[in-house]
This record gives sequence, structure tokens and C-alpha cells, in this order.
Amino acid sequence: MTIIERPSANHDARPDGAKVDTLVLHYTDMLSAEAALRRLCDSLAEVSAHYLIAEDGAVFRLVPEQRRAWHAGRSRWRGVEGLNATSIGIELANPGHSNGYRPFPAAQMEALITLARDVLGRHPIPSRNVVGHSDIAPERKLDPGELFDWRQLAEAGIGLWPSGDASHSVNANPPLGMGDHGPRVTRLRRRLARYGYGLGDDDRFGPHTQAVVIAFQRHFRPERLDGSWDGECDHRLSRLLALAGEPDD
Repeated sequence: MTIIERPSANHDARPDGAKVDTLVLHYTDMLSAEAALRRLCDSLAEVSAHYLIAEDGAVFRLVPEQRRAWHAGRSRWRGVEGLNATSIGIELANPGHSNGYRPFPAAQMEALITLARDVLGRHPIPSRNVVGHSDIAPERKLDPGELFDWRQLAEAGIGLWPSGDASHSVNANPPLGMGDHGPRVTRLRRRLARYGYGLGDDDRFGPHTQAVVIAFQRHFRPERLDGSWDGECDHRLSRLLALAGEPDD
């Protein structure tokens, strides 16, 4: 794979002892890859990523992997806050929800798979730590969004996807949504946190819980983005917890 060097000054040293254990995928939310590169290399913007992949599959390296790029911002995953310190960030050129969001082309996805495999070969990143920006910052971010093909990535050995028996028995409980509270909400929040999402112990389904549920749907159930938790969402979370080796209770 050919990598084009496009150095950005927007990086600093990782904290002493920090180990890369997370891969964060973004979209640029800009009209062109070149515009995104200019911004990511603008010292006044104070934002960057380790790599950017254009829609034609061209791969640009902006920040060396051993350095901390500034891509995650306020973020949390599996109890860790401030993911810049322990992550690699890859930006995918895409207009995003602000500028005419569209599917990610085959050439771009193929380049991402090749690059991600290289990154995973250099760093011990667990499969469930291959995440989207919206997973780690659900109240702030939408990317890479519901049009990103997480299933394709998982089938290439990168990340997890809740595939399974389509004839499963769906939970017959009514969906959970805004304003609900009680033991079912407590259990849902506990299970989402066990997988990785930033949720504490609480029995109320409030705005933050809804944001996390929508982030989960963007990643693992992109055909439904309504913020309510039904039996199909529950089944997919159970599959993910099993794949991650976590208890489901």
C-alpha cells in the first residue's frame, strides 16, 4: 500500500506508559479530501488524525503512530476517558451529515481494510475497540455514521458485528425509551457499559442514554435510528457481549 506523507503539526507526545489499544474511525464532514487535509494540517485548527483516506482510496499519513493525534476530543470507552492518548485515528473523506452524506466507495473501504490490518498488526487492539467517533462521544458526534459498512469491516477481521441466527427469539418486552425508568433500564445501561459505552449506574432513560442507544444503532443496527431499545437491539447487544467474552446479565 502506498502512503502519501502529508505532515501535520497538530500532535504531541503520548503520556508516559500509554499503549495504543483503540482504533477510532471518523468521517471528515467536509466537501473534499483536500479541504479536510488543509484543515487537519492547519495549526490554528488544533485538530488532526493519524491517517486520512480519500474517496478514491488514496491514503495520507498526517501524524506518526507513536505520537498523539488530536481527533477524539472529549471521549470515553470502556471506562477510559480522553481516547487521544491511547488510540489511532483514521479520517475517511466524506461530506458527512452536514454536506450531503453518502456511502463510502469501494476503493475507500478496500484501502481502509488494508490500512487497518496494518495498524492492528502493530498494536494489540481488541476487536471491540474498533469504534466510531459516535461510539466514544455519542452526544457530540455522528461519524462515521449509519452508511458506513461495519459488517464488511468485521468480515475482514476488523471489529465486531452481531451476526447470528436470524430465527432467534426476540424479547417480548415493550421497547424502552425516553422517560422510562426502573430495573430494565438499569440492566440495559449496565450491559451497554459492559460492552464499552460511557454509561454509569442509573435507572433512568434520559437524554444521555438515548444518545448512546442511537450511537449503538448507528454502528450495529443502522436500519433503525429512533433511539428506542427493542428486542432486536437487545439481541444484537447479547451477541456482541458474547463475542467480547462478557457476561450478559
